[in-house]
Amino acid sequence: MSKIFATGILAATIALGGCQLTQTERQVIGGIAGAGAGLIAADALNANPNWTILAALGGAAAGSMVARNTRTNECAYAVGDGTYRVGRC
Repeated sequence: MSKIFATGILAATIALGGCQLTQTERQVIGGIAGAGAGLIAADALNANPNWTILAALGGAAAGSMVARNTRTNECAYAVGDGTYRVGRC
């Protein structure tokens, strides 16, 4: 997969993030974005095809797990030191 194609997929999923989406749609878009990020990272590290597949699968799994409580409209944001803060989405 070329870098341009992967970057296009990632940009498209981020652009769709601002729309009103259902939980399932957010998980699918998060999974696609995560897989794209995994592919880009594997490509940047010159990984072999097996590691590229694992990076894409790991990215998809991480991307589909959105830290959002839709009932209260609160999201968890990473602070950067290993902790998280909760605030409005």
